[in-house]
Amino acid sequence: MKNIDTVVDFASKTIDNTMNATNNTIDKVSKVTKEVADTIGEKGDQIRSVEQRLVKETTSYIRDNPLRSVGIAVGVGFLLSKWFNDR
Repeated sequence: MKNIDTVVDFASKTIDNTMNATNNTIDKVSKVTKEVADTIGEKGDQIRSVEQRLVKETTSYIRDNPLRSVGIAVGVGFLLSKWFNDR
């Protein structure tokens, strides 16, 4: 009977240790996942900020230089049509 109690105690302690280790691992993974999600969110905000700044600068440039902007657009369109037609 004493051997069975020893085995049960050992099994119980082993299960408790395993559960604690598993919970610690889950907590660590959860923390890292949250940090990664936060970083991705911050990078997304930075990209949106850069996009808005570029749109404002481009709009300003086009308003200040309308003929040059049309010339650039025509040139880029010509180059793209040549590039796509050659394929």
